[in-house]
Amino acid sequence: MDENNKTGGLPPLEFRSVFPVPTYEEWKAAVEAELKGAPFEKKMLTSTWEGITLQPLYRRQDLEGLAHVDSMPGFAPFVRGTRASGYRGKSWEVSQEIYAPAPSEFNRLARTALERGLTSLNMVVDHATRNGQDPDRVLAAEDVGAGGVSIATLEDVAKALDGVNVAEVPLFVRTGASGLPFAALLAAWRRRQNKSVGDLSGCIEMDPLGILAHEGKLPQSLEGAYREMALLTRWAAAHAPRLQTICVHSRAWHESGGSAVQELAFALATGVEYVRQMHQRGLDCETVARHLRFALTVGSNFFMEIAKLRAARMLWASAVAAMGGSAEAQKLTLHVRTAHFNKSRLDPYVNLLRTTVEAFGAVVGGVESLQVGAFDEVIRPPDDFSRRLARNIQLILQKECDLDKVIDPAGGAYYVEWLTNELARRAWELFQQIEKLGGMGAAMRQGFPQEEVAKTRAARLKAVAQRRETVVGVNQYANVKEEPLPVSAAVPADFHLHRARQIEAYRSGADETQSTAILERLNRIVNGGEEGVVEAAIEAALAGATLGEITRALRANDTPETGWQAVPLVRAAEAFERLREAVRLHAAKHGPLKVFLANLGPIKQHKARADFCRGFFETAGWEVIYPAGFKTPEEAAKAALDSGAPVIVICSTDETYPTLAPPLVKAVKSADPARKVMLAGYPAEQIEMHRQAGMDDFVHIRLDAVAFLTQWSKQLGVAL
Repeated sequence: MDENNKTGGLPPLEFRSVFPVPTYEEWKAAVEAELKGAPFEKKMLTSTWEGITLQPLYRRQDLEGLAHVDSMPGFAPFVRGTRASGYRGKSWEVSQEIYAPAPSEFNRLARTALERGLTSLNMVVDHATRNGQDPDRVLAAEDVGAGGVSIATLEDVAKALDGVNVAEVPLFVRTGASGLPFAALLAAWRRRQNKSVGDLSGCIEMDPLGILAHEGKLPQSLEGAYREMALLTRWAAAHAPRLQTICVHSRAWHESGGSAVQELAFALATGVEYVRQMHQRGLDCETVARHLRFALTVGSNFFMEIAKLRAARMLWASAVAAMGGSAEAQKLTLHVRTAHFNKSRLDPYVNLLRTTVEAFGAVVGGVESLQVGAFDEVIRPPDDFSRRLARNIQLILQKECDLDKVIDPAGGAYYVEWLTNELARRAWELFQQIEKLGGMGAAMRQGFPQEEVAKTRAARLKAVAQRRETVVGVNQYANVKEEPLPVSAAVPADFHLHRARQIEAYRSGADETQSTAILERLNRIVNGGEEGVVEAAIEAALAGATLGEITRALRANDTPETGWQAVPLVRAAEAFERLREAVRLHAAKHGPLKVFLANLGPIKQHKARADFCRGFFETAGWEVIYPAGFKTPEEAAKAALDSGAPVIVICSTDETYPTLAPPLVKAVKSADPARKVMLAGYPAEQIEMHRQAGMDDFVHIRLDAVAFLTQWSKQLGVAL
């Protein structure tokens, strides 16, 4: 068959002859012609919070000299994943944090989720448990049930995990400062069932520096925390080799507004600190690396997050190699969670779109397990509906998009590969600065990472307030008619009393023999040798000791760690949310705040600024009256006065303002001096003239919208 027959009689199409490939210089010249004199660098380059300048186009030449590009999946530096078969060999674990104060309720939610697609359990314990306190002896009653499930006894663990096959379902427990005491209860439960702890997989997440970053304190000394980390890791290496014990959480840095470079550098420095601290306590790099995982947070900057996850593996491999770790030890186990920083209480269903983008980016970047937050988690405890949608995002990515059938889908993409290297390079430089300060612990004591993140946070929040950084539904495209989601209490009002009575009954139910056995085993924790501490804690739990009792025995001679500088967990939308809520409450009592747009001239003369002003005032929940264009200032003034709106904004062009604005201001002020008249735009050479004419303010693109709208809302009676 000749060539013509192969193509149905048509001659073969030579694409390069029909569509010649332009050179970069030719392409750039064509773009500059389209820009009509605007600077290429200003219009086409993008600056990021990481200090990276993004080009509009990436080519093969941009990858020259990047060693990692030639690596393969499953091989060092593992930028393309730690398994040669990618997700085809083993898909990522579908994880979901389950928040329920009572162990029985946690169990109900967990079993339901496992039946509906969850493949691993993510347990978050309450504040009291994290601090090693029993419900009947807690320092703050509100800590019981707050932020997670209350676990105090072996029976609580049994209730929470009843019917869950933990030999097959990985269990990740965010234990706070109670990793070892919780692990003792968990191991005691397995032993009571005549089951092996060797079947356990997942992670008992010990992360003392992460807690100090978030809270600025620990209920034990940092040295004591490292002691317990070493004890539990050594025990796990001997008895539960698939159970990890150390988790480097980047949440404090991401959720306080840090950049991807800062998140990577501080997580890397934390991981290195843990390896060194464990080495000082007799554990080698191989053992520690095998029992350590990272938990990174992803936002909706799609390509940045893909590159960040790939860079994390490359950075960890380099660090472990420098500490003498083998290729196997260099493999990073990576859990990823969608962010809170970019989520909003306003227009909350948009959060579904954000988490979908984040989940997609995380999967493409490469993860071992993934947690997709519910769309309403920053508003209220997620319900069955929101939890199901969050799970289904992952299931769709797996089952419908077939993303578990690909290996490193971003590999070879010029932009992603370049960005991966750039993030890794900058993060390594920042990591080296921390090393010069003595490591992550010393750097945190000096406040270095906290101050670095504070600078980025301030810049990001300022950009949101000025609407240069968009948060859809918040500072752009606001839905002023939305009704807030109903909010229910996360913890029943009497839950603390209920739990306290349960634990009191548990204690009083012990007979004299059992009480003696508990005391004997607790005493072994205090006075026994280091090698037997974990075993003594397990035996104490089997005898009936509570988590709080085990904790006090472990820390009999220890003191709390205090005085560290914590970083605030923030969300970009918070300032707008507070403003909108105050305006909403005011409107419920006194009616809406109204602003009248005095649109002058034909549509093309006023529309651009009128649209801007509508979007601007709606971010604060104001009701915007948007009429058609008026032919004269007098017509506009009459309509504005008749509307009853206390604020009037004149919308037209800089060229027409000198003749149209002064008579309109005069007409309004003469009839009602209390009315406020503003001008859309900021024509610098006209400002003084307009102020003398009685103009009250100017609405323009360079404003801090939060500050401006807060000021005027307060002047109109809103309590802020």
